Amino acid sequence: MHPALAVIFLTLFSGGGFGIMALTAIVNDFQIDGGLNPLQTMVAVILSLVFVSIGMLSSTAHLANPKNAWRAFTRWRTSWLAREGVFAVLYYPFAALYLSWVFFTGGTHDTVGLILLNLAGVVGLVTIFCQGMIYAVLRTIRQWNTALVPANFYAMGLAIGATVLAAERIIMGAPASTLVGVALALLAASAVMKGIYYFWIGRPGGPTIRTAIGFNRSTVRILEQGHTFGTFLTEEFGHTLPTAKARSIKVMMFIFAFVIPIVALVISMATGQPAFAWIAVLSVIFGIGVERWLFFVEAQHVVNLYHGRQQC
Repeated sequence: MHPALAVIFLTLFSGGGFGIMALTAIVNDFQIDGGLNPLQTMVAVILSLVFVSIGMLSSTAHLANPKNAWRAFTRWRTSWLAREGVFAVLYYPFAALYLSWVFFTGGTHDTVGLILLNLAGVVGLVTIFCQGMIYAVLRTIRQWNTALVPANFYAMGLAIGATVLAAERIIMGAPASTLVGVALALLAASAVMKGIYYFWIGRPGGPTIRTAIGFNRSTVRILEQGHTFGTFLTEEFGHTLPTAKARSIKVMMFIFAFVIPIVALVISMATGQPAFAWIAVLSVIFGIGVERWLFFVEAQHVVNLYHGRQQC
């Protein structure tokens, strides 16, 4: 499919922002590396809100008429997109209340603060699930119609969140050995899960023109596509990437999304140099942004079967 930059930013930054909040809750709940102090907590929550806001505002650029964006919330009983919108909006009051609580009371580990923090973290995780399910339920796109999609959204969001928190601790000169270990584990797990996803979509399978029209026992081919230079459908839903180029971009994505952040965090932890922590954060955001671009560009809608593409 044609990769819309607005949707790439939405899934990248909102997932990362919710991941930051979820990891902040885990760190303060279990006092990982001593937990986050009030200043570190406020920085983490502000970063989370900034990331989520960038994602949510980007989503409006994908609308033909942004002033009607409110209509996206009205079908929450049946639409995963509406549910994503509802939970994304619900996230803000919990995150804002927790930020205010920490600012005015300095309480990061007290009962009220932890309740607000955990509610924000849970709502964020539910939003990531809804976001992944928007694509996973689409049977017309084989590359998306799998449980691997929401699983990868979770893994990537948490990997970004852990990398940002680990980098924040290192930059502020706070103990971060356990948190760095968590970030390394999540980055490695994300790489493995993405590899599994690529293996799955690379297998032959999915609908063909024969199954599409019900002639399963005979050979079928399209004699006339009805166009010469392409149409909106073939451009929007049949955007293709040459196999060799896709393979090269995937290698680059793995390097920037996983290899460089892992190496940079290890070096930063060992040397105490904050520059490598910044490199880890910038690299993971860029790399997962490329992964999200690939996620959209490799998706092929079954409508392409009626325009000459025999396998979708």
